[in-house]
Amino acid sequence: MVDRYRSQSAYSDPGPHAALLDRVPTDVPGLVGVVRNVIVHYYAQGLSFVGERLAEVDSRWVAQILAVDRSRHTRPLGAPREPKSRVVGCARDFALLTVAALRHRRVAARTRIGFAGYFGDAFHYDHVVAEYWNGERWVRVDAQLDPGTGGVDPFDVRRFITAAEAWTAHRREEIDPDNFGADPVGPYRGHRFLLDQVRHELAHRQRDELLLWDEWGSMDEDLADWVAQRLVAADAGDRAAEDELAARYAADPALHPGGRVHCVSPSGLDAWVDV
Repeated sequence: MVDRYRSQSAYSDPGPHAALLDRVPTDVPGLVGVVRNVIVHYYAQGLSFVGERLAEVDSRWVAQILAVDRSRHTRPLGAPREPKSRVVGCARDFALLTVAALRHRRVAARTRIGFAGYFGDAFHYDHVVAEYWNGERWVRVDAQLDPGTGGVDPFDVRRFITAAEAWTAHRREEIDPDNFGADPVGPYRGHRFLLDQVRHELAHRQRDELLLWDEWGSMDEDLADWVAQRLVAADAGDRAAEDELAARYAADPALHPGGRVHCVSPSGLDAWVDV
């Protein structure tokens, strides 16, 4: 199953900008440095964006992310860019561009949906990290995180909780679901948010690296339990669980987005979008 993650997905494919990835460093810290030079978070890095700039968070394809960068910069991706001139994105975009650069060199890599509890308080924020196969194990990389952040190694993140793990812990009443979500006080947290993140985790595992604000299908608690159980088992090396997930995802419209998603974005976009 590792080999399926060596090739680009429709979302990670750089398309006409593939040659830009030829000059990205081959070492992970160097690669992540380039990613952080290309993308700026839409709010977490002390900057604010509106209008067309904020709409860049809806650049669902790596080819589109790179096209936005090319519209402002002619130098290589590693050439310094002022933060305000970088492509506006979110954790998913940092992770996806990292995955694209790794897959460009046939390194098995994928995005993982879950929660980070290492952003300075007790809340577990929804987050996306990249994960690559180093020949022995999957290593998680937080491309958004400043390498100078104390107590966390962004190049081998151990304190990331997958959506399936969080949902399973919630169902066992081991965690407070209201401590998991987009922020500690808003509506995007808790039971329903955890359930939806399980579906997103499955989609990303199946190489549909959708936007975090895409909606599709309809998942109930029983289906979320079924999916989460197999995601956790697959992470532990259960090939049968991996195969079951792939088959169910392909066949079940509650899990697979088909050709359209409902995108409800922080940019203000609220529409059905063809994918």
